[in-house]
Amino acid sequence: MHPDAWLVVIDPQRIFASPDSEWGSPMFPDIVEPVRRLAAAAGGRTVVTRWVPAAEPQGSWRAYLDAWPFADVPHDDPLLDLVPEVHGLTETVVSLPTFGKWGYALQAVTGPTPHLVLAGVSTDCCVVSTALAAADAGATITVVTDACAGSTPDNHRAAMDVMALYPPQITLATTEEVLG
Repeated sequence: MHPDAWLVVIDPQRIFASPDSEWGSPMFPDIVEPVRRLAAAAGGRTVVTRWVPAAEPQGSWRAYLDAWPFADVPHDDPLLDLVPEVHGLTETVVSLPTFGKWGYALQAVTGPTPHLVLAGVSTDCCVVSTALAAADAGATITVVTDACAGSTPDNHRAAMDVMALYPPQITLATTEEVLG
């Protein structure tokens, strides 16, 4: 992994990992080992993000949470907890009420135009939203294909196909390729 890169593990939470959750990814168990390997290589340059619902949802977020009422819970609800498999990867956690995690809170950690190595869940929502916004802002993005979990394998592939359209700002690579 490039020594200046930041690993961003997007939303490794029970709400996206548990098979009992309406948003649980069937692919999540397969990304735990690659994420742990990437974090070991990144060391202190690892950030974990969390999705949390807004205290007072505005605009389309109100309709979204009305459509998914199980997810409209307080920030400290166990459903929003990080999964045990990522405990100890980092002390840097950024919690936001948005799909995309690129913005001031993450920039405060990584700087405005970093090299981000993205992993996490879900490829077809929060990962792609983060990658496109960060690339548009001037960050260099590597999306780790085998360290991301989609809502379904087909949706994972579709999101990867979209992100593959943005070279050289966004590149796709496997864990082995990133770790060299």
